[in-house]
Amino acid sequence: MKIFRLSLILVSFLSILNFSASAQTDTVSINTIISKTNKVLNDYPAEKVYLHFDKPYYAVADTVWFKVYLTENQNFLSGISKIVYVDVINQRDSLIQTLKLQVNGGTAEGNIPLSMDHYKQGNYHFRAYTMWMLNSNDPAYFNKTFYIGEAIDKELKTHISYKNSSTDKQEKIDARVQFKDANNKPYANKNVNWQVITSYTVIAKGRGTTDANGFLTISMTANQKAEYQLQKGELITSINTSEKDIINSTFQLKNAIINKDFQFFPEGGNLVAGLANKVAFKGVKSDGLGINAKGTVSDSDGKQVATFSAQRLGMGSFMLTPEAGKTYKASITFADGSTQSANLPAAVESGISIVIDNTDAENVAIKIASNDAFFEKNKGKKFYLIAQSKGVICYGAQTILANKEYNTTVQKNKFPLGIAQFTLFNESGKPLSERIVFVQHNNNLALALTSPVATYGSKKKVKINLNAKKDGLPVEGTFSVSVIDETKVPFNEDGASTILTGLLLNSDVKGYIERPNYYFTPGDAKKAADLDVLLLTQGYRNYSYTDIIQDKKPTINFLPEQGIEFSGILRMSNGIPVRKGALLLTIPDKRINMEGTTDPVGNFKFSNLVFTDSSKVTITAKYNVNYKNMTLSLNGAPTPSVSRNFSAADEVLNIDSTLTTYLDNSKKQYSYLHTLKEVTVKGAAVPKVSHKDYPALTGLSQMADHEISGDRLTGCSLIISCLQTMAMGTTFIDNNFYVTRDYNQGKKIPMGIFINGMMMDVNQLNTIDANNIESVEVFLRDELGLVNRNNNINGVIVINQKKAPKGTKISKSELMDMLPKYYELTFTPQGYSKARQFYMPKYDVPANLNRNDLRTTIYWNPQVITDNTGSASFDFFNADGKGQYKVVVEGIDANGNIGRSVFRYTVK
Repeated sequence: MKIFRLSLILVSFLSILNFSASAQTDTVSINTIISKTNKVLNDYPAEKVYLHFDKPYYAVADTVWFKVYLTENQNFLSGISKIVYVDVINQRDSLIQTLKLQVNGGTAEGNIPLSMDHYKQGNYHFRAYTMWMLNSNDPAYFNKTFYIGEAIDKELKTHISYKNSSTDKQEKIDARVQFKDANNKPYANKNVNWQVITSYTVIAKGRGTTDANGFLTISMTANQKAEYQLQKGELITSINTSEKDIINSTFQLKNAIINKDFQFFPEGGNLVAGLANKVAFKGVKSDGLGINAKGTVSDSDGKQVATFSAQRLGMGSFMLTPEAGKTYKASITFADGSTQSANLPAAVESGISIVIDNTDAENVAIKIASNDAFFEKNKGKKFYLIAQSKGVICYGAQTILANKEYNTTVQKNKFPLGIAQFTLFNESGKPLSERIVFVQHNNNLALALTSPVATYGSKKKVKINLNAKKDGLPVEGTFSVSVIDETKVPFNEDGASTILTGLLLNSDVKGYIERPNYYFTPGDAKKAADLDVLLLTQGYRNYSYTDIIQDKKPTINFLPEQGIEFSGILRMSNGIPVRKGALLLTIPDKRINMEGTTDPVGNFKFSNLVFTDSSKVTITAKYNVNYKNMTLSLNGAPTPSVSRNFSAADEVLNIDSTLTTYLDNSKKQYSYLHTLKEVTVKGAAVPKVSHKDYPALTGLSQMADHEISGDRLTGCSLIISCLQTMAMGTTFIDNNFYVTRDYNQGKKIPMGIFINGMMMDVNQLNTIDANNIESVEVFLRDELGLVNRNNNINGVIVINQKKAPKGTKISKSELMDMLPKYYELTFTPQGYSKARQFYMPKYDVPANLNRNDLRTTIYWNPQVITDNTGSASFDFFNADGKGQYKVVVEGIDANGNIGRSVFRYTVK
């Protein structure tokens, strides 16, 4: 059944009794709640982003291919925003790269080459969003963790395991590390130096020698005065692989000490005295993964009243009828044998709750139950039940409380596929109880993949047919297709991030969801029960009904972007805005010329521009009278701060061993990229400008924590924007740079900006010509503290400008040409990321058959469109790899129905 954009409101009565409540000035009607909620949902639709990637992990030198699906209410392809951003963030929460993609018809496509210059082996966090989404206090970012391996010039493979034996007074971690060469031969009897660094301070260090199998056990200790010193640090090892070669490895210690947490979640939100309550629970480790447990619940008199046992990933539920005035405690035994006790939430003496049974295929069974105390206080009053899903009110009902318990059923065909939120209100519009359920349908979008034969040869042409249907009828839709050699890219399908998990689950609930695709693989009663328990333990991401009823509209700080836009202000040199000033914008390589005029207060705006990165833009006011006394300035572009990785639990500690099969293939695939070892040639060194040339910076370390060479800034129009992505270990927020780790720990003292040894305001960075910069030095710490204390800063960014070369005298006119023209701006802003075509070799010519083909992604097509018969087809050539190939198709139709299908065939 199609759910229309205009909501169809069903108002029914849960009770056949018809009592009239006494008039109260603070009451609201159900129609008021529904109409106000509907208006907010319609006027402020929520966008969601999902990215379909060609495969689950990568190696350095690969290219990441992906398609963006941008949706709004009811999963319709969004017409709200026309730009989507994709951030790549490393494991240290530093922004590596941002892509700006143009959205057409709710979709976009992009790619990220994993160049050897910018990417190393490690875990990376991909984040996608639109500016419109940032208006939410809890933006529904698309989040995904990728691990990237490295096989080019690989000299060292490592594998580490931790053993924790900490006490109340001392932290102790034993790390067992194995060192191997590129051919998996152990580095036996090699010297290893190690140190643990926390907040840029060495808190432990030592040395040892590997055994015959390349193993070394490292014992690290630290006192407990500073909480979790080791856990916040990094273990850095340096192994002497030969007399001259030393190779460093870095290991995160954040999950070396595993703590456990256990929480209880009563159905409906509260534990109500006197009622049989379903209580969900969740046991989770500090690494974010669930841990199974079992236990008992006892009351304050010591009497055992319930037992429980986890059904999956540390989650489960049990029934409990609490008594008023009593407290309850659980004794828990975890799967590893450790024990813990935890208090259950206090039972409310007067309460009402929603109880839902979602096991029936056609209906949601709803019970509203109140205890004696609540019933006596509220007998005869009105109560409302409202359910919304995907930005639409799907169900509304009201009753007068005449019985302590009501039962009803709601047909599931009133709801779209996905999460539905049921909320119970009193007659004042106050939410009393809430429950979320997953509404499943049997008539979802069906994507059938077929091939003429089940088995192909290597380098043979393959044809795949796609047929899309909904309710047995063909549908037109947009889809993306990935084909991978599954033998080289093994992956547990339960852990996959799919269009179903992204748009139906992750974007609607808060927190990390472990192995989300488990709930969407061919289902049974157990998976449905596991999903229901998951939703009992997760928070729902939604608007506040209380604010809606009180007419508090959402705060809008960012309007939906319709294209690339530049805005600013034109003033006279004395600060007075220029009214009706004439401006000209030019982008020569795109042959774009746009005229503009300032408003009465000097503001200007150029909208709906289309250009790619590296395009140079000029805005000039030179066609005005007295233009030489005018100054142009641009408004800054908003950028969200780097958030923590909500999917950090998916990070991999031992990438070398996890990706063994993939990296062995990558080593062969990119053998032509091997680089020569560095050879040192001694000669007269040309002295470079550095912080050591300036007395004001005396006391800083001889070497900066990070250094950015000037050539990397060539073409950078706004230095602040470039430094936000290049200055590793820093965070730019509130127009200041901060040391990331210190800022995250609450130390919000800005860094100092020094230009040629003089401390300057951060805004002066944009007055510097990037071509005149020799280097940028980033100091995340001041060991002596002289510079920090003297200037009341925390950390230093040093801009070193090139020394002016000695030259010949120039004329006055030549000098004037060199001076900045304040009436004109020339800059290179971030444009749309350039599109690239996925390479698909053809083996229809005999000569091509001789080349080696080691591809892991065999085919990628982000633009598969079904016609009015619901059909589409595509073809490609296999690679050399033999075994099982996996075809994955994902997409969405014009009515917001989403689907995914997996098809496998064999290559012999």
